[in-house]
Parts: sequence; structure tokens; C-alpha cells
Amino acid sequence: MPQVTYTDHTGASRTVAANVGDSVMETAVRNGVPGIVAECGGSLSCATCHVYVDQDGLASLPPMEEMEDEMLWGAAEDRQDNSRLSCQLKVTEGCDLHVTTPTTQV
Repeated sequence: MPQVTYTDHTGASRTVAANVGDSVMETAVRNGVPGIVAECGGSLSCATCHVYVDQDGLASLPPMEEMEDEMLWGAAEDRQDNSRLSCQLKVTEGCDLHVTTPTTQV
């Protein structure tokens, strides 16, 4: 079963089992992982699910779509080369991800 490791800005980490096909955001919400608000419904900025993907895991992800790229400009904290939206990251079989949440989330 795939896993997602969430690290917050203080360095505290939590690893949880993930369901194939679920997003990193859905996995966080289901497991009560803090730092990802995940309540946008189209009404909040994308700061609610902005994460930084570990460089090793970034290579295994599909390229960012144009919509996600545009949405990341709405994040509360400056985007980086490894910035992604957790709502757009789908968990796949055999793919363990490590993401870090920004210091500031809405």
C-alpha cells in the first residue's frame, strides 16, 4: 500500500497509508493530518493545499498541468520549483510521496 509522509514547517513528520487514486489532500483529510485545510470548494485560494514535494518524489509525478501552475500563484507562501497542489497529486501504486507543508496556510 502506498504511503504519504507529511512534514510540517517545524520538521515534525507523520506517515499514513494512502489509497491508490486518492489525492494527497484527500489522504491528509481522511487521516487528520494538520496543515492542509482542503476546504476550497472553489471559494478559497490555493493556499489551502499547497505543498512542497520532496525532490526524489517529484521526478515520479506527472508534469504539472497549466491549471495547477496558474492556481499556485494564489498560494499564501511563495512557490518553489517543487511546489504542487495536494488536491492535484494522485497517489499511485508503489509511489510513496514525501511532502512538506508551508509555514503559512490559510
